[in-house]
Amino acid sequence: MSDLGRVLVLAGGLSHERDVSLRSGRRVAEALRSVGVEVEQRDVDSSLVDRLREDTPDAIFPVLHGVTGEDGALRQVLDLYGVPYVGADAAACRTAFDKPVAATMVGKAGLYTPESVVLGHDTFRELGASALMEAVVHQIGLPLVVKPARGGSALGASIVRSAEELPSAMVNCYAYGPVALIERYIDGIEVAVTVVDVGDGPRALPAVEIVPDSGFYDYEARYTAGATEFVVPARLAPEVAGACAAAAVTAHVALGLRDLSRSDLVVDADGVPWFLEVNVAPGMTETSLVPLAAEAAGIELGVLCRDLLAAAAAR
Repeated sequence: MSDLGRVLVLAGGLSHERDVSLRSGRRVAEALRSVGVEVEQRDVDSSLVDRLREDTPDAIFPVLHGVTGEDGALRQVLDLYGVPYVGADAAACRTAFDKPVAATMVGKAGLYTPESVVLGHDTFRELGASALMEAVVHQIGLPLVVKPARGGSALGASIVRSAEELPSAMVNCYAYGPVALIERYIDGIEVAVTVVDVGDGPRALPAVEIVPDSGFYDYEARYTAGATEFVVPARLAPEVAGACAAAAVTAHVALGLRDLSRSDLVVDADGVPWFLEVNVAPGMTETSLVPLAAEAAGIELGVLCRDLLAAAAAR
């Protein structure tokens, strides 16, 4: 048996990504049990605080996605009760979860980020939607990507290839959040790079190349078995793969993250990686990218999760 003691895997929550989170939680719990860790999986509800106060676990592995899971709120509560957990602290989560803020931070650290415009729903409606959309297309050009400034799993995200498609993309985006991030579409090879730190410094796992059948890595492509081809290691020249690894580690450090993160990048025709966003609680389902990257690195998922928990408990 593991000497970690009792571990709590937190999954579920009330975000749009609840179902994915529950699947991630089950995968992490099963992986930990396979290496002898005593695990309980539970949802996040009104009884959690009483549990933390009266029957405190030795460590927590949070796998809540989206709002409350990645915006720092839950981790702030865990900090209040002094429970060690895997992942970034509340302040770093708040920065990383806000895509425009994260892009600004990693841009200052030297990474390439797409040109973008950020528009809140109230501003968009009250100052004239048609004129604003015309100005956005004029400034950034087409195609564009429209997505919520805060959120995950590509919910509310669209590729816009003509000006006529932009209104519906904005409506779809605002259904998932009050602020839209509109950015230049970068054509290239989409890759995800996981960064892990089990106490010996952050290192990148092999990049996973993402080839969705539909051409867009949306929610369905992410979580429907067989809808996307994953190639790991990604089909990149060694120097380009190295640049992607360096970019992911740079983002991890620049945003003050710890333990585990996954950066989503696009490699353009010149072999330059462009930073799109970072995930502080990446998916761990059967179709998720972190387990694929770990397998490619020769690391058993249960061992990785156990080592991340041990590093958290040692803080």
